[in-house]
Amino acid sequence: MASQSATLRKPRADGVRNRERVLEAAKAVFSAGGSDASLETVAKRAGVGIGTLYRHFPTREALFEAVYRREVDQLSELAEQLTKAPEPVDALRRWLKANVELIATKKGMISALALAVQASSELYAYSFESLTKAIGTLLDRAVAAGEIRADISPEDLLRALIGMCYLHDQPGWQSAVLRLMDVFIDGLRVKPKGGRKVQVPPPRPTAKKSMKRKP
Repeated sequence: MASQSATLRKPRADGVRNRERVLEAAKAVFSAGGSDASLETVAKRAGVGIGTLYRHFPTREALFEAVYRREVDQLSELAEQLTKAPEPVDALRRWLKANVELIATKKGMISALALAVQASSELYAYSFESLTKAIGTLLDRAVAAGEIRADISPEDLLRALIGMCYLHDQPGWQSAVLRLMDVFIDGLRVKPKGGRKVQVPPPRPTAKKSMKRKP
């Protein structure tokens, strides 16, 4: 019986591993080659057959959406880990820079993702709420420590990041954005003036309140 149970469980474990391999391969392939990259290329990079890929993801759009959701989930997990980092500003900076990789993947799949979002507004709501909550937690820590001005919202940071990424479309754009992100974060820091700290602006609305305004 135990042997039979192990035999039944093994395909499921293999299936999970194969699915993760496909998602990781798809992320790399689509980031480099755009949404027109062939699914055969994805399967080959993942080390699986094309039939295995289609069993997990029946359509190209389903694969794109799964890759994007996985990236969002990983960023949420990263934010949770960074809440334990000793330097709040450095934690916020690291999380924002990790987002550049997500946007690079998204830019490679933008047309297909647009179709997926039109077909299901839940995808947009899910990603927006997850990312806003994640960055809000890190931002609150930095503000509470008196290191980042308080009149900036999670949405402001996300819009600034997305704007930087989509204004750059030449090869090597990620390096330019990472450099600009350093400049941007340094500009948000509360700096001493005349030997004393500048007055911190009035607190922004909390991330929780911002979330409630979303449907």
